[in-house]
Amino acid sequence: MVGVATVPDSRLDRLAALFRPRKTTPAVIEYLDLPSFSEGAATAEIATPDFRNLDVLVHVVRAFDEEPSPHGEIPGFPERNITELDLELILSDLGMIERRLERLEKDLMKMKNPDLVGEDRLLRKCRQWLEQENPLRSLGLSGEERKRLRGFAFLSEKPVLHVLNLPDSAAARIPRLAEFYRLKTLTGRPNTDLTAVCGKLEAELAELADEEVEAFLADYGLAESGLERMIQATYRLLGLISFFTVGKNECRAWTIPKGTPALKAAGAIHSDLERCFIRAEVIPWNVLLEVKSLAAARQRGLLRLEGKQYPVQDGETIHFRHSA
Repeated sequence: MVGVATVPDSRLDRLAALFRPRKTTPAVIEYLDLPSFSEGAATAEIATPDFRNLDVLVHVVRAFDEEPSPHGEIPGFPERNITELDLELILSDLGMIERRLERLEKDLMKMKNPDLVGEDRLLRKCRQWLEQENPLRSLGLSGEERKRLRGFAFLSEKPVLHVLNLPDSAAARIPRLAEFYRLKTLTGRPNTDLTAVCGKLEAELAELADEEVEAFLADYGLAESGLERMIQATYRLLGLISFFTVGKNECRAWTIPKGTPALKAAGAIHSDLERCFIRAEVIPWNVLLEVKSLAAARQRGLLRLEGKQYPVQDGETIHFRHSA
């Protein structure tokens, strides 16, 4: 089942309040709900397109059976579950590599193709790393090597977000508990992150009207919902940022990887904007709020003109000039 979650962004809300557009379109993120797999059955149960097409794996860890201590410790914390997930992903990738190496060996006996030789060498390097029970996300690979591996969609190469499911009584301590276990469990594990939710509380929250949510969260000492924390952690882990387009017809948030050049950001809106790109008119969202309009920003020289290679920054409002 696919769940589509709206990405909360107060910056977009404030821009929409200024421009009062006919439509406000926030960014969205899709979460694919997949059944848990049993220990030792990775090859059969998770080697599926559903898993391999994901950008990040979200692993919910049961941690609500016992009450956390005042110091943050959770008795019997299931750290083993986090380790076991990596082992299952590693086993799945090893199986795929072994099968591919068998085919490569036969092909190389017929012809010493340089591309196949390079692939064989890289896969053997990956196999050696995996056999030491290390996930591929922690293997230092060059950009070219990662590009070569992309078609395999190795599971242990994907970033992992671990989500602790805590008892409701721990709600007020969620930020402290998450940081405690992030340092305790994930130190030395690159491309992983950890956040926490109270599953029972989140289920109740989903039943409330919008105007009741803030008061409900305040009763538990929370500033945001677990879903919001999970979205923030997902963006952080994947290195994503948002930029905005504004106007009377629509105010919209667009999601792109950090460091995306203006030309590719235009393409995120429409391929024609990328093809016919001339310049990007850029202004930080908060500066636009201060001057009240794009016209006023132009008059005051606050709307910068940037070229194709300009790296778009988080929170910028952009108007793309194009030739058609």
